[in-house]
Amino acid sequence: MDPIIILQAGVASGTVLLFATVGEIFAERAGVLNLGVEGMMLMGAMSGFSVALSSGNPWLGVLAAMLVGGLISQLHAVITIHLQADQVVSGLALTFVGTGLSLVLGEGLSKAGGGALLPAFSIPGLSLIPILGPILFTNQSVMVYIGYLLAPAAWYYIYRTRPGMNLRAIGEYPAAADSMGVHIYRLRYLYVFVGGALAGLAGATISLAVSPGWFSELTTSGQGWIAVGLVIFAQWNPLRAMFGAYAFGALRRLILDVQGPTAILGLRNPFFYNPYLGFFLQMLPYAFTIIILVLGSREAVRNRLGAPAALGVPYVRGERGR
Repeated sequence: MDPIIILQAGVASGTVLLFATVGEIFAERAGVLNLGVEGMMLMGAMSGFSVALSSGNPWLGVLAAMLVGGLISQLHAVITIHLQADQVVSGLALTFVGTGLSLVLGEGLSKAGGGALLPAFSIPGLSLIPILGPILFTNQSVMVYIGYLLAPAAWYYIYRTRPGMNLRAIGEYPAAADSMGVHIYRLRYLYVFVGGALAGLAGATISLAVSPGWFSELTTSGQGWIAVGLVIFAQWNPLRAMFGAYAFGALRRLILDVQGPTAILGLRNPFFYNPYLGFFLQMLPYAFTIIILVLGSREAVRNRLGAPAALGVPYVRGERGR
């Protein structure tokens, strides 16, 4: 196992998690919990691949994926913001809807063959940096480089700008923000859309860059749920999310390599042919996600981690304590 190759592949696959996690951070910072990330990612992967295949332009596919992800997220927004329904139930329903729609509308895409794909390239100069150069800047997809810019930009927006201050306010003390003239409902709709668009972008990154040229129900492989867990792991901070996403990406690649026939110093070890070990290794990222979600559901832990105080709580103008 070459650690450079593992980390390089981890950055590529971790970019998918980064887009989805940052999108969910924006939605949750606004006070809206959206568990429909998996469904939005599948819709993005399907629509992005379909448009790129038919148009021959992968960038049109990326735009289509973001638009579709953003639009389907508004179903959740209407149900939870306007109708004030339970956000957990609505988010789970959105996952089912997105998964079902993507499989119906994307029927036959798995046999459609490869279409136009997003470019991959090395950055001159930076790719020559010892250790970091081969991992971060050598033969990476353009989406990886966009991810390098997205996380710091999102952090700066949330913590260093006035709109970011309003975003944090509507997730912490919406009544106080409302009294200061901040439009709670409009901004929550907006940031749920942003979260959906970035989830759609994550899906398109899979079908057009990371695992290009195909679409099926296995395209996302549960990465939307990992992204939801990473939000808590990152404490709603885009820079922490960047680290967590790349770490999970490297872990997933390491699991694939460990299960290979020449794992551990190239020796054929019968221990690694055990199918139960393979299932166990594949389970680790999801088990970690479940643990994070369970811990994050406890009020004391949420307060300690810095969760938005109004996360998951519908805002009703005029009600005290909201």
